[in-house]
Amino acid sequence: MLRIATRRSALARAQALRVGQLLTARTGEPFALRPMATTGDLHPDRAVAAFDSKGLFVDTTRQAVLDGACDLVVHSYKDLPSDPVAGLELGAVPDRADPRDALVTRDGRPLSALDHTAVVGTSSERRKLMLLTAKPELQVIGLRGNLDTRLRKVADGALDAAVIALAGLQRLVAPREQGGRGPLQVPVQLHALEPGECLPAPGQGALAVEHRADDARVAAAVRAIDAPVLHQRVRAERALLARLDAGCLSAVGALCETTELGALELIGALGDPGRRQLVRRSLSGPFDRAEELGRDLADDLMAAIDREPTP
Repeated sequence: MLRIATRRSALARAQALRVGQLLTARTGEPFALRPMATTGDLHPDRAVAAFDSKGLFVDTTRQAVLDGACDLVVHSYKDLPSDPVAGLELGAVPDRADPRDALVTRDGRPLSALDHTAVVGTSSERRKLMLLTAKPELQVIGLRGNLDTRLRKVADGALDAAVIALAGLQRLVAPREQGGRGPLQVPVQLHALEPGECLPAPGQGALAVEHRADDARVAAAVRAIDAPVLHQRVRAERALLARLDAGCLSAVGALCETTELGALELIGALGDPGRRQLVRRSLSGPFDRAEELGRDLADDLMAAIDREPTP
């Protein structure tokens, strides 16, 4: 039996169930979910930026694995701090849904059609800066809570729009046999934001599976569900994040794809929310040098934002 630690939210449970089903299909091992609250979950009304810890959405689940109460933990990769934890190993990146962000409105309008003075909710400094770069007059306010709560605030008119990760919604509304809970019941519509409008967070849409570094049995099971090409692309994005010494609260975006020739092409963005500055750069490199590619692009971004004049 593989004991899987997960956050209690409907989305987190859906993601963990998906990984558990994949593990059983590949290895024959049964599994059981162990839902638990993280520091971030215990303070749903507190602004994300007010927390000191970069790991506020993974701390409890990681500790459960380290303590031996669980065998592995499933994360949304973008929630993981860039610094590794002693005793844990990231064994697999098994899946990635659509990495883009989505604009949630009551009528499905795109960002270009949104009123300039519209009130938009997001807890992400990255999303906020990219929205204000496109439309400086927008009122962008903090938004906490699970996915259902965020969608209802738009449906009820408390917000004109919100920005969410498209992957989370896709996994939540998947058929029950795939770990989701079926069609969305909240009367809102989505418009996917292209990377040129809002570059996603490093690792957004990808799942990450961690286990104890000294547990050979679980390590072998987890390796069986890894997607090597996807893992390498996300490794480049996360290397960029680590080089910038930035966590999930920072104004950093990255997306890596594979070219037709098998090379990696990485797009990155770095913002300074205080000065409302945002720079974008891209870089290509060999498939087997993903982390070097991420570090090199991070250096380019830091040099570019240092040269950017203050508005």
